[in-house]
Amino acid sequence: MSTLKERLQADLVTHMKSGDRTALTAVRNVLGEIETREKSGKTPVTLDDAQVTSLLQKEASKRRETAEIYAGAGEDARAAAEVAEAEVIEAYLPQPLTREEVEGIVDDAIAALRAHGAELSVRQMGQVMKPVTAAVAGRFDGKAVSEIVRARLA
Repeated sequence: MSTLKERLQADLVTHMKSGDRTALTAVRNVLGEIETREKSGKTPVTLDDAQVTSLLQKEASKRRETAEIYAGAGEDARAAAEVAEAEVIEAYLPQPLTREEVEGIVDDAIAALRAHGAELSVRQMGQVMKPVTAAVAGRFDGKAVSEIVRARLA
């Protein structure tokens, strides 16, 4: 299976050939941002899929915010263009989890820790958050996950 970055690069060529300017611009900008992140710093690094996913979430969020600003200023065409780019970027993100799925993951993590003899209270919230955060990995709001864990431990 190819990495997310490789998929973006392959899709860049596809969008060039198909003439889809919106998708081409969005993917080109994201790849440029990935390259910038990889080359910034003292030593070059290669972003893994989790880091690329995080970057994609930020880029989509930026475009949504920019679209709101344009819409507020009466620039509907520019707002629509930003929303279209955000939708192209969001297509590369993993499917978000529902609240019920996250609650199930939290319950499983708590059960696993209790099975190993851990006494859990709100003070041990970090012990629960570590496996839950790894399982959720950008597919659900971190603040909401924290609230679910806190409620389960209270």
